[in-house]
Amino acid sequence: MRHFFSFAAMGLALVSGAAFAADPAKPAAAATAVAPAASAPAAEKSAQQNKMATCNKEAEGKKGDERKAFMKDCLSANKQEKQQNKMKTCNKEAEGKKGDERKAFMSACLKK
Repeated sequence: MRHFFSFAAMGLALVSGAAFAADPAKPAAAATAVAPAASAPAAEKSAQQNKMATCNKEAEGKKGDERKAFMKDCLSANKQEKQQNKMKTCNKEAEGKKGDERKAFMSACLKK
């Protein structure tokens, strides 16, 4: 009986020692893999990340399909081209208007 307890205690010590030795290696490896990515400076954002941040700020208050449509339009590559075309169209429609009337018309036209 004495040998049984000796072997059981020795087996338990070996099994638990191996289990404890193996566990810290995984979190330590994961922590070192994450650390370089987390320590990257925020100033090194890509142009796409900057564009996404700007669009997210502009999309505040919008939800659901309206937000999806806005984000798609905002992130599209040819947004500036669309805005220029809109300006041309609104300018043509605003011919003959002056002063406050023109400002109000242009503001409403460009928000469409």
